[in-house]
Amino acid sequence: MTETPHFGIVAGEASGDLLGAELMRALGERFPGASFSGVGGPAMKKLGCESLAPMERLAVMGLVEPLARLPELLRIKRRLVAHFRASPPAAFIGVDSPDFNLRLAKTLHRGGIPTVHYVSPSVWAWRAGRIHGIARSIDLMLTLFPFETGIYQQHGVAVRCVGHPLADAIDPDMGHPSTAADTGHPSASTLVSDRRGMQARLQLGINPGSRVIALLPGSRRGEIQRMAPAFLAAAVAAQREFPGLQFLLPCSDVANRRLVGRIVEEGGFSGANCRLLDDSRLAMAAADFVILSSGTATLEAMLLRRPMAVCYRLAPLTYAIASRMVHVEHMAIPNLLAGKRLVPEYVQHEVNPDNLLKEIRRFVVHPAPAPEMLETFARQHRLLRGNASREAASAIGEMLADRAGASSP
Repeated sequence: MTETPHFGIVAGEASGDLLGAELMRALGERFPGASFSGVGGPAMKKLGCESLAPMERLAVMGLVEPLARLPELLRIKRRLVAHFRASPPAAFIGVDSPDFNLRLAKTLHRGGIPTVHYVSPSVWAWRAGRIHGIARSIDLMLTLFPFETGIYQQHGVAVRCVGHPLADAIDPDMGHPSTAADTGHPSASTLVSDRRGMQARLQLGINPGSRVIALLPGSRRGEIQRMAPAFLAAAVAAQREFPGLQFLLPCSDVANRRLVGRIVEEGGFSGANCRLLDDSRLAMAAADFVILSSGTATLEAMLLRRPMAVCYRLAPLTYAIASRMVHVEHMAIPNLLAGKRLVPEYVQHEVNPDNLLKEIRRFVVHPAPAPEMLETFARQHRLLRGNASREAASAIGEMLADRAGASSP
């Protein structure tokens, strides 16, 4: 490709915005002067992506929940289709958000625009029939995990596992034991003993010897509403039993911070023992133990070498439908990668204050993480670390070169 390409790119939530921004940076290195338009959040827009709709309007999950927003989602789709038909991109790249992006890709693919999807939907776990539609809509699938490629190979879809950008961004060497210089407290006795954790606590002004739990009930409003009350109720009960416990609650944006703050206030938390932050990685790094919603955050907690309890709760009707379609034993990414139950999982009605309080008690009684778990986390980190964004950009570049070669006389 000799001309400077323009890429269409759409991300629908905060994690996709970060993935999309890193991919844009890598594509910019491979194709100097490349431009981007579609839908993105702060990270993508900072790199020059022209966003044609607010990213948060695409942030909806489930089988039933999108129906309430269907007219708006269809309007956004029509606007994007018109934009890309008027100025066809070298390729359209959907970053996660498969329910929206795969439908958009199908329409664009029919119009002759090369299509890429970055982050495989869970066709290996449920709604496996989607693979046939994907095969008709996507020219290249970029997966983050090795176990995801098989189903695409079986159905003749070009696929490449590029690893996970988080594994590149999180330095595995920071998981090594800390020194007195890291803590500022030469004789401090602490549960978090790695350099990353000590630096996080120093940054937050948390005593190295404190017992700290991070609570991450999700980044979407619906997730927060379904899970935060149970998380907070368990935390309040735990503080009554163990007054020294400290809790950190990261919030992804201003709206979520207001929502979480209201739940915290209603839950009766004191400000001294419950702290709201903007940075989820900093909160998990400073914590000894993490209670969190299933999703990318579980991978991040694994890469940070933090023991965790993983929760998954959908809207009742969505769960009633989905539970009949899921065909995997595990939902947490650390367990999926390991092929066994490394960390506890709680699903739907199991996400309640009693179960979460039980996990907090277990942590207080046995605070040291299991060595086998930490070793497995470290091994998976090495397997996923491979400069994912650059690999993804390379795969897209090769696809475009192959198409150019095939069309030349």
